[in-house]
Amino acid sequence: MRKLILAAAAVAAFVAAPAFAKDIKVGVTPGEHAQIMEQVKEIAAKKGLNIEIVEFSDYVVPNQALNDGDIQANSFQHQPYLDNQIADRGFKLVSVGTTITTPMGVYSKKIKSLDDLKKGATVAVPNDPTNGGRALLVLASKGLIKFKDGAGLKVTPDDIVENPKNIQIVQIDAAQLPRSLDDVDAAVINTNYAMEAGLHPKTDAIALESEKSPYANVIVVRQADKDADWVKTLVASYHDDSIRAFINDKFKGALIPSW
Repeated sequence: MRKLILAAAAVAAFVAAPAFAKDIKVGVTPGEHAQIMEQVKEIAAKKGLNIEIVEFSDYVVPNQALNDGDIQANSFQHQPYLDNQIADRGFKLVSVGTTITTPMGVYSKKIKSLDDLKKGATVAVPNDPTNGGRALLVLASKGLIKFKDGAGLKVTPDDIVENPKNIQIVQIDAAQLPRSLDDVDAAVINTNYAMEAGLHPKTDAIALESEKSPYANVIVVRQADKDADWVKTLVASYHDDSIRAFINDKFKGALIPSW
């Protein structure tokens, strides 16, 4: 009888054990991406995937670190930014799942509405091509500027053909945009950096990007790893219903689950 009990216990332990055990490092930017990954980490651990979260303060290093093998995945960027990085730097990276959409916001310490922008006002935008273009598209969607036909998503100030208020576009590192608010009339800021600085898109932004945008964020791995079991586990852990609930409860509409 004792042997039967021990055998049954061994079988139960075997059934309950994770299918595999794997340790990985996942790169994120501070703020919502890091906070969500902390929740994903708990779910993944139950499935045998142990995640070490590595925070990066900018948008360039996480892809280089991933391509170099210093980390195994990252979660901080939208698809157009990844596409641009791959084209410019030759990274062998691929997205394997969507995460959240973070509507970009226009913030200001000097005005309460975009209608209050005076002629010659300065507006800061990110200085990287993809997020800079995205920010300019936000301004265009609010009727402040207009681009030449066929400009696409990667627009630059050179593509502006109409600028009735003669807005002066100032290009600044994305992480520094919240600090620029004392020096410019307005700034178009990525949600993660806005929230890290205590700004909430729903309550503090004077204008928001449409929720119907092509800028869903993604989980990214090296091309060689895209079919690995641990990648499937990472994506499944992120897409767990409890993560959706956490996002909706924690960020109260500032972030939108995109799966």
